[in-house]
Amino acid sequence: MDTSEAPDLTSEQKRWAFFGSTLFLTAVGFLGYALGESAMIPFAAGWVVLQVFGFVGSLRLAKGDFAHPLFKSQVFLHLIVLMLLVALFLRSGA
Repeated sequence: MDTSEAPDLTSEQKRWAFFGSTLFLTAVGFLGYALGESAMIPFAAGWVVLQVFGFVGSLRLAKGDFAHPLFKSQVFLHLIVLMLLVALFLRSGA
């Protein structure tokens, strides 16, 4: 793959790409935790699958722009899921 013709990303695009990748790695980490504990496996697997389809679809429609509002909405959507997951863990005492 030749990346010599790829345009440089702006600082805003780098920031949103970082947020998206951090949330994705968090979901993959939670999937590993769920598999290890044998708990919430369907949620963890579904969250990873939704992120893959959501981020790929939004990037395709945004023509690869990480700072596009559609990609930003995907990041915020998964941030809300992460906050709900943290609230669930805090409420259960785990």
